[in-house]
Amino acid sequence: MQITFGTDGWRGVIAREFTFDNLGRVAQATMDYLKKEALAAQGLVIGYDRRFLSRDFAERVAEIAAGNGIRVWLTDGYAPTPAVSWAVRELGAGGGVMITASHNPPVYNGFKVKEAFGGSARPSTTKVLEEMVAANDSAGRPVEERPLAAALAADAVTLFDAKAGYFRQLARYVDLDLIRASGIPVAVDPMYGAGAGLMPELLPSVHEIHSDENPTFGGQPPEPTEEHLTELAALVGSGAYRVGLALDGDADRIGAVDETGEFFSSHRIFTVILRHLFERKGLRGGVVKTVSTTRMIDLLAEKFGLPLFETPIGFKHICELMLEHDILMGGEESGGLGVKGHIPERDGILMGLLLLEAMAATGKGLRQLLDETMDEIGRFFYRRIDLPIAQEAKEQLIAKLKSGGIATIAGRPVAGENFRDGFKFLFADGSWLLIRPSGTEPVLRLYSEAGDPAVVEEFLVAARELAGI
Repeated sequence: MQITFGTDGWRGVIAREFTFDNLGRVAQATMDYLKKEALAAQGLVIGYDRRFLSRDFAERVAEIAAGNGIRVWLTDGYAPTPAVSWAVRELGAGGGVMITASHNPPVYNGFKVKEAFGGSARPSTTKVLEEMVAANDSAGRPVEERPLAAALAADAVTLFDAKAGYFRQLARYVDLDLIRASGIPVAVDPMYGAGAGLMPELLPSVHEIHSDENPTFGGQPPEPTEEHLTELAALVGSGAYRVGLALDGDADRIGAVDETGEFFSSHRIFTVILRHLFERKGLRGGVVKTVSTTRMIDLLAEKFGLPLFETPIGFKHICELMLEHDILMGGEESGGLGVKGHIPERDGILMGLLLLEAMAATGKGLRQLLDETMDEIGRFFYRRIDLPIAQEAKEQLIAKLKSGGIATIAGRPVAGENFRDGFKFLFADGSWLLIRPSGTEPVLRLYSEAGDPAVVEEFLVAARELAGI
C-alpha cells in the first residue's frame, strides 16, 4: 500500500493499514532520511501513547533505528506527544518518532515524525519521507534491525523518563506555586490518554477522571469536543469545581469547561491565553491562526499591535511560521495551540496550566476573563458541523463554489471571499461562513461565526442548502 502522511503523521486502522510490516517500511525510510540529512549521529527519541499495541510498535521502531546504527532514547512508559517533542529539543536529537493516532477513534494508530527543532515534521519533510518509502519498495530495500534486548544490553537503546525534563520546562514557563496557592478546584479529563496522571503530579489537588488505561477510550474518540465532555461538564456544573480541563489522546490538544459548566471552545481558550501572555506575562510577537479560527484573534492582535498571520488548517503550517518569524502564539480551531519560548508544537498540558495561571493571577473564572475581552471587542458565537456527503455531491459542490457568482448567503450580501483552505465567505459585519469539503473523507465541514447565534444557524442552514444535503 502507498504510505501517505496526513495533517500530522501517517495513520491507519490497526491490522489493516497500520501493521508491523508497513510500520517497518516507514521506520526504515525515516532512518534513511536521518542518515541522508546527517542527523543520524544525533540520535532519535521514540515515544508512544496508550493505544492498542503502541508500546510494541514503538519498540519495533527502536529495533530498526538500532539496526541502522542510530542511538535511541525510548520512553520508559507512555508519554504525551509534547513531552517527546521537548525531549528531542532538550537532548539535541536529530529527530523523534511518536506512536499515536492522537484524537482518532481507537481502531487507529499512527506514526508522527518530530524534527530536531522539537515540532511536527514540515510538509517538505513528509513529502521526502513518502518518496523514500516508495523508492525503498521499488529497490527491494531490506529493513535493517537489531533485537531490542541486544540493543538495550549494548546501550544502543536507552530507556528514559520523558516527563522529567518536560516538567522542568513547564515549571519554568508557568508559576506552579501561584496556581497551587490559589486553591482553584480543578477537574481534569485526560480521556484515558497519554496525559493521564500528569496534571495531578504537577498539581496534587487536581481531581482526575478517565485516567485508567483503556485502549477503547470508553467507546468514543479521545477528542476534547463538547459532545465528548459531558461528564466533565456535569462535574463542574455541580459546583464542586471551578474549571474543567480536557486533553486528547496524546495530550497535544486541549478542551475546557468554564465555571458555569459550559464547554469552553478552543477559540475562547486561544483568546484568554493570548491576552494573558501579552498583558500579564509581558510577551510580544506575531499571532498565527488558521482560516477556521475565531475573528476575536484578529481583533485582539489589532488591539495589541501584533502582526497577524493566517494559514490553512493544520498546525504544521503554524509550525513553519513559528520557525520563520517571532511568533507569540499560534492556534487552530481543533484545540491545537502553541506559544513562544517553548517548542513550535501543540501542547495541551501547557495550555491548561496557562489557563489556570490566568485564573490564579486574576481571581477570575474563564467565563469572566472572556467576557472582559468581549466587552471590549464584541461578542462572537461559533459553531461547526460535520456532515456526510457522497463523492459526486462533493465534487458538484466544489465546482459550484469554484465557479463564483455567489452574491448572497442567507439573504446577506457577500463582502469578500477567502479560498485559502475551503471556501470562506465574509460579510460586512465581520461574520463569516466556511464551507470545507474533506479531501480524504466523504465529509463536508461547515463553520460559521457571527455576533448572533441565530445568524450562525442561518448561515449553516444556507450552506446545507448550497450542498443539497
